[in-house]
Amino acid sequence: MNTIPTGWRLAANNKEIGRDFDFVDFRSAFAFMARVAEQAEDMDHHPDWGNSYNKVQIRLSTYSEGGLTKLDSELAHRINRIYSDMRVEQSK
Repeated sequence: MNTIPTGWRLAANNKEIGRDFDFVDFRSAFAFMARVAEQAEDMDHHPDWGNSYNKVQIRLSTYSEGGLTKLDSELAHRINRIYSDMRVEQSK
């Protein structure tokens, strides 16, 4: 992976990237997770993640390769688009 997508940070071990997302409520956070899950399934690349009320924490790494790959970057970009789209939807 050449560059870290906007908003993501490289873990201290240099083997994963992570990002935390905030939403207005639990329903929005869960809807985001459902959309991300669809993309992850399509890519057969699944995040490590957690949810607490209106917050979602996501970590990406390709464990079979022992670190970061193009798959992580691609999924992070897709997740960023989902988050951006949802923010636009919520502002209407």
